[in-house]
Amino acid sequence: MSTPGRDERPFIGGVVEGFYGRPWTMEQRTELFKREHQWGLNTYLYAPKDDYKHRMYWRELYSPEEAEQLVALISAAEKNRVEFIYAISPGLDITFSNPGEVAALKRKLDQVKAFGCRSFSLLFDDIETEMCPADKQAFSSFAHAQVAVTNEVYQHLRDAKTFLFCPTDYCAAFCNPNVPQSSYLQTVGEKLLPGIDILWTGPKVVSNKISVESIEEVTAVLKRPPVIWDNIHANDYDPQRLFLGPYKDRPTELIPKLRGVLTNPNCEFYLNFVAIHTLATWCRSSATGGGSDVEMGYSPQGALTLALSDWLQELMSADQPGGACRSARLRKAPQPDEEPMQTDAAESLYVPGPGENPLYTAEPLTLDDLNLLSDLFYLPYEHGATARTMLEELDWLRTHREAAAAQTEEWRGRAGKFDSMCDAVVQMFNRLSNAPNRSVLYDLYNYICDIKSGVGLARAYVKTLGGQDQPSAQTLTDDPEPWGFRGGLSGEFQRMLPGHGNRDLFKRPPMTAVYCVRPYCSGDKAEVQKIFKEMQRREEQSPKLISDCLSSGDVAPSPQCALVVEDDIGVCGYALGLTDAKQAAATEQRPGSDTLLKDYPSLVVVQVLPRVTDPSPARRMVAQLLSSIRSSGSRGVFCELRQSDRRMLDFYSKLGSFEHVPVDGSLAQDAVVMATKFQ
Repeated sequence: MSTPGRDERPFIGGVVEGFYGRPWTMEQRTELFKREHQWGLNTYLYAPKDDYKHRMYWRELYSPEEAEQLVALISAAEKNRVEFIYAISPGLDITFSNPGEVAALKRKLDQVKAFGCRSFSLLFDDIETEMCPADKQAFSSFAHAQVAVTNEVYQHLRDAKTFLFCPTDYCAAFCNPNVPQSSYLQTVGEKLLPGIDILWTGPKVVSNKISVESIEEVTAVLKRPPVIWDNIHANDYDPQRLFLGPYKDRPTELIPKLRGVLTNPNCEFYLNFVAIHTLATWCRSSATGGGSDVEMGYSPQGALTLALSDWLQELMSADQPGGACRSARLRKAPQPDEEPMQTDAAESLYVPGPGENPLYTAEPLTLDDLNLLSDLFYLPYEHGATARTMLEELDWLRTHREAAAAQTEEWRGRAGKFDSMCDAVVQMFNRLSNAPNRSVLYDLYNYICDIKSGVGLARAYVKTLGGQDQPSAQTLTDDPEPWGFRGGLSGEFQRMLPGHGNRDLFKRPPMTAVYCVRPYCSGDKAEVQKIFKEMQRREEQSPKLISDCLSSGDVAPSPQCALVVEDDIGVCGYALGLTDAKQAAATEQRPGSDTLLKDYPSLVVVQVLPRVTDPSPARRMVAQLLSSIRSSGSRGVFCELRQSDRRMLDFYSKLGSFEHVPVDGSLAQDAVVMATKFQ
């Protein structure tokens, strides 16, 4: 891989294993070398942050067992024509002015050189910038200290094929006051020996875009074109994120202006197929064209489609020993001296009988599934097209939830569209879960399970708004199941901080609704009746309850015993009470109600629309209502609930004051009585 008009050294294109977390296995790295060779990449930078002899215990030499593994790894890279660059990161605790420290660094790299390695890198990223007193006496600046040691090590190695240096200020955001005026970068550019190449991540640690102008700017200061250490697909900073979008927003005009590009991708090895594949396509591209083997331009979507098509073949292939995967595998045929495995045909094939369950048949994974997967886990600064559409539709359905009650054609249509998109996510999950390549699935599983859960909650919410499902008990409780919310201490810290959510890729107004609880007035009667009818409509079978006369307006609530709750749309709930429910029970002709009314003479009814997902307004109304009824001298209060109204049953159960009361003969069929006594 070379670029006309540049020096004779080949353009560096490949992968840096430079993330925090569990390093890749030796088998995975060997598989990576094969992929790089197949796709036209030529470099691997060994820099796993949590390999303790790379960073924390950098002075320690490798044991014989470790040495054997590294020798095999370097040999595997060479076999696949991949340049193996060994990186060491001594910056956590090195004393630059101590000759013994420099000698330890040389000794460690000499050992790796003896393994067959010919390319090296010194990394001084992500470290404290304050020098120790001894170094302050020996060097005029931190940059001078780093440059002095780096130059000495470079000269000691003499014939290093490639030597990379990672500065502490490795992106424009770290430069003070800016890139052209950074005294640190100026020192590095002027003092670092010309044979040493410099790593750079772009405008930021994780750069959204890298422009030609920004590279020309830093090149002028460093006095050499940088090697981009690209974190666009890195996910070690957030365990809930995964990036399966294409390499993009780096124009191919950069290629002749760079020394190279190394992608630092997702921590999960098998999920980096797209990241590395699309980088390889980008590296083969040229804005101006070239020979017949050089592609004209670069299309991120075209590169993504090509990568996903190849990845589909791998996903549909079974694992080989050691976890490695191939795009097209065949079962091993028995050798002439091998006996084929004998099986009993009668035992190996099960055929269901009449009336028995049919055999489960997994649907094959499709390219559409992988396109959807990529859209859902796209890039750090951008959702894929399908993910954006889903967010837009959910936001519109939520914002126009008043149209759900009226069942407007537009709302129904958009709700149906959203439901279909949610179903596609579920079907993708099912097909991925049954894909033959289990190594990829196991790396993917936590991510796709999480998105399936989130989509399921959103889907249920929209169906509830549209009256297709009964309101879930999860939507009106402060004690939901753990899968009904995103937990974790880190998440709770973030939600307590100002501005939480303002970095969401999909911009929308704050989700927190403001509710107003106020006394009921005569003008609210129609709204209460509307809510009552709406909730009745959702019940497949609606037994007549004593409280229905209150909700319907046939019986007026007792003085000081009626409240409503409003949101930004209008009245969305009510709480009504009768201090003496005897007349209402007689009107409904309930036999045996006298026994109930003796202990619980008062009646309450509470109802809120499904769009009210916060239980606090209903709790406030109940507290105020019970206080008023108690002040009237009542001994206790009861409510009747339909057994199908799981949301309100759950709400009353978790109030802590209401209990189930078994009363024979006084109940409507399929109704439940809950009650509380005043002390």
